[in-house]
Amino acid sequence: MKSVVFDNSGTLIKRYRAIKNLKTGTICDDISSIDIVDYDINRALVVLQTDPSKCIINAKSDQTIHHFIKNNKVKFDVSYSAHGIDKADLLEIIKEDNAMVSDIQDTIKAVIKKSYNVQICSGSGFIMNLDLGKIEFTITAGGKIFKEVPAVIKELKNRGIKIYVASGDRTRSLEELAKFINIPKENVFGTADSRRKREIVKELKKNFKVMMVGNSANDILAIEEADVGVLTLQQKEDVPQKVYDAADFVVKNIKEILDIIF
Repeated sequence: MKSVVFDNSGTLIKRYRAIKNLKTGTICDDISSIDIVDYDINRALVVLQTDPSKCIINAKSDQTIHHFIKNNKVKFDVSYSAHGIDKADLLEIIKEDNAMVSDIQDTIKAVIKKSYNVQICSGSGFIMNLDLGKIEFTITAGGKIFKEVPAVIKELKNRGIKIYVASGDRTRSLEELAKFINIPKENVFGTADSRRKREIVKELKKNFKVMMVGNSANDILAIEEADVGVLTLQQKEDVPQKVYDAADFVVKNIKEILDIIF
């Protein structure tokens, strides 16, 4: 039997995001959060497991992010990092940091202001520096499913191929995605970092021949582990050479995976 494992943001959905640099106060939408983490080995991308448009936007803006997480018992996960990090340690690291909930709210407002057509809200989070004990960037992201995706999923199903999603995005947003593309919720692995994605592919290989489809550096380990690794460029962003080197195939549109024999 065969299976295809998809990343989400930039692979199944056209990703929209706003990233705030807390040092300069500037907000931009043309920088990859993965690239920011890769720039400094001490950085980690953290995803908050709560709905930005409901919980975060309505939270008190003048409280620190640490206070917001701890006092409201907000669940969070590390989406991407060079290090294995214990979540309890992570919260301890930023307890003296003065990054505010308003810094996350600014990125939510920036996405709304752009009038992006967001079907799936991937969520909000931040990039922290483990060595400095500081939150350096805040992030909000969402997106719209690439128009070819429903037809691709349908055709894969018609061929008897099992569909899975393994992504670093907020778990609830991925469950919403599962409904959109009509796959079982249990086939979705939420907020999976690079190592977890590789483990998922490795486990599936016990029963399936596996294709992994992703678009950035956090997919490299899974792409290398898969029987067939595919890099998709449909997001139209710069991709590090190391991702090209890991992939067996490079496609410009998700529908092209239907022509790959595996």
